[in-house]
Amino acid sequence: MATENVQSKQARIDRLKAHIPTVPDFPKPGILFWDIMPIMQNPEVFSDSVALLEEHIKESGIKVDVVVGLEARGFLFGPLLALRLNCGFVPVRKAGKLPGETVKCSYTLEYGKDTVEVQKNSIKPNQNVLIFDDLIATGGTMAGACQLMESMQANIVECLAVVELDDLKGRDKIKYPVHSLIRC
Repeated sequence: MATENVQSKQARIDRLKAHIPTVPDFPKPGILFWDIMPIMQNPEVFSDSVALLEEHIKESGIKVDVVVGLEARGFLFGPLLALRLNCGFVPVRKAGKLPGETVKCSYTLEYGKDTVEVQKNSIKPNQNVLIFDDLIATGGTMAGACQLMESMQANIVECLAVVELDDLKGRDKIKYPVHSLIRC
């Protein structure tokens, strides 16, 4: 039975990967863009992707109070995952995109600086947060989101992604456990 589950899981991951084309020189020359949008065009593959994320969390025994989704594709998967885990969802947005009082964090990227924010009372101290993004490349955005959650005294239980580009060593910038469905 366990072998069947592993094969089934690997078959679903392989099918998921087959639905993620790469686009050369997008959004600028020299960048190979991994386009996850076709996943959502196939209900079975989209459902599998969220189920695989959920299965990982449940098999790991991680207690999650809040799924934190990073702009913008983290908003597509994050709320679905939060529903399956029976927990809340909080969006992390680029500066100036959220109403009301916010908490901001500026962080350094390989090509400059960026700022992300959340609504001030969206995360309570010591809540177990799972930070989700569709892809981890250089790790700058995920590391920035971790800094933001630290400033709110959250307990970061894991950083999770659909795809991780190993050659860019993004996980090296993240001081928390990282899991990706697909590592390339």
